Amino acid sequence: MNFDFFDFLDLCGNALNLFNGGSSDSIHYDLSDKKKKRKYVFEKISAVLYLISAVLFFFVFRNPTVSGNYTRSVAIASVSGFAVSVVIFFVIYLLGKYYFKSVFQWLFFSLSVTTLCVSVCLLIYFKSGIF
Repeated sequence: MNFDFFDFLDLCGNALNLFNGGSSDSIHYDLSDKKKKRKYVFEKISAVLYLISAVLFFFVFRNPTVSGNYTRSVAIASVSGFAVSVVIFFVIYLLGKYYFKSVFQWLFFSLSVTTLCVSVCLLIYFKSGIF
């Protein structure tokens, strides 16, 4: 029984190409196309989050109805929004997705998420009527 190692490697390569979709060239082009599509993902997400928070801030500060100390209410809601954003960042870090290529991307994304969380907490705090 003659066993040729290169025939075995050829068989393994053919099996991998079968599961791969036929050729290894298609993987290279698919990865480059996905990379081109994902070039400014964090910047786009951050811009959308800033837009949403601007709208929420407009609804919150248009006519806030707070009895008592207004500054204390804003401070409490801001600290609670910051705490929620820290929890979100910790969960993203545990999932392994909190990686950025530049400091600008990191700051832009982190500040936009923090601003969104603060605006949501302010909206809940002022408009719910519970507090």
